[in-house]
Amino acid sequence: MITRDERARLLALLHRAAHAALARYGIDPGAGVELSSYSENTVFKVSVPRSGQRLALRIHRPNYHSPNAIRSELAWMQALNAAGIGAPRSIDGLDGDPLQEVWIDGLGKRTVTALRWIDGRFPDESQLEPAMRRLGSLCARLHAHARSWRRPDYFERIVWDHETTTGPAAHWGRWEDSPGLAPADAAILRQAQALAGARLAAFGKGPERFGLIHADQRLANLLVDGDTTHIIDFDDCGLGWFLHDLAAGLSFIEHRPDAGRLIDCWTEGYTTVGTLSAADIAEFPTFILQRRLQLLAWRGSHFETDMAQGLGDDWVAATAQLGARYLRTMG
Repeated sequence: MITRDERARLLALLHRAAHAALARYGIDPGAGVELSSYSENTVFKVSVPRSGQRLALRIHRPNYHSPNAIRSELAWMQALNAAGIGAPRSIDGLDGDPLQEVWIDGLGKRTVTALRWIDGRFPDESQLEPAMRRLGSLCARLHAHARSWRRPDYFERIVWDHETTTGPAAHWGRWEDSPGLAPADAAILRQAQALAGARLAAFGKGPERFGLIHADQRLANLLVDGDTTHIIDFDDCGLGWFLHDLAAGLSFIEHRPDAGRLIDCWTEGYTTVGTLSAADIAEFPTFILQRRLQLLAWRGSHFETDMAQGLGDDWVAATAQLGARYLRTMG
C-alpha cells in the first residue's frame, strides 16, 4: 500500500506526463489539465480555451496491455461508433498514430491515448430497474456487433476465462489474498470456484457463448446525454463469455436482496434486442459467482485504493454467503 505522500508524488509525475503529451497531439500547451480519474489508468480532462476542444487524456498503466492490444481497443470503439453505438473516439497524434509515448524522470515511459470528451451523466442508481434494462439492451447490441465485426489482423486482447478470472494466476490477482477473508469462508469459496469451473467447462466456449466483450459493462461505465447513451472504459475489453457482461452489471451488489429482480430487468432489456437460451439463463448464477470472486481478487490487489477499502469485511462475508448459496442451488 502506498502512503498519501507517495500517492501525491505519483500524481504530480502523472500530471507532468499529461502536459508533456499535449505537444504530441498538437494541443495548445496552455490548455487546462485537470485530473478526472485515478484508477487503473489515469485520465486527465484537457480543455483548450481558444477552440473549446475537450479531451480525455489517458495515461496507461504499465505492463497491462501491449501497443497492439490498445490499438485493438481503439479499433473496436471506432467500429462501434460507425455502427451507431456510442463509444469513445480516439484522436491521432501529429504523426498520425493515436498511441504516443512520454518519458518522465521518476515515472519512466508511459503510453498515452487521447479521446474526445463525452458529455453526460451516469444512470440514476436510485432507479436501478430501468437502468438495468438500458444496460441489458446495450449489452445485446454490443454482443451482436462483436459477433459480426471483422477484427484487424493485429487484433490482440486479454482473455477472460475461468482460470484467468479466478485462478491462481488471474489477471486481477488471487481472491484468496483479499484482507478479512476468514479461513472457513475461503474454504466455502474454494468449493464454489471449483463447481463454477466444472459448470463452465460443460457450458463451453462456442462462438455463440464466448467472444469479444466489454468485461466491465456496469452502470458506472455508461454516460447518458438526453436520448444518447455512450459506453465508456473499454480498458478491460477482451475475449470472454458474453454472460460475463451480465455479471459485470451487478458488480459489488451481487448479494443484495433485490439482485434477482435486477437480473430480470437486465434480461428484459437484453431480449428486446438479442436472445438468451434456457441454458444461458440457467447459468446466470455461475457467472455472477465468478465475477464476485474476481472482484474479491481486485479488492486484495488494489487495497491501497479508497474504493477497495470501502468494501469492508461485511462485503467479504457476504461473498462467502453468496458462495454457500451457489453450492446449495447449483451443486
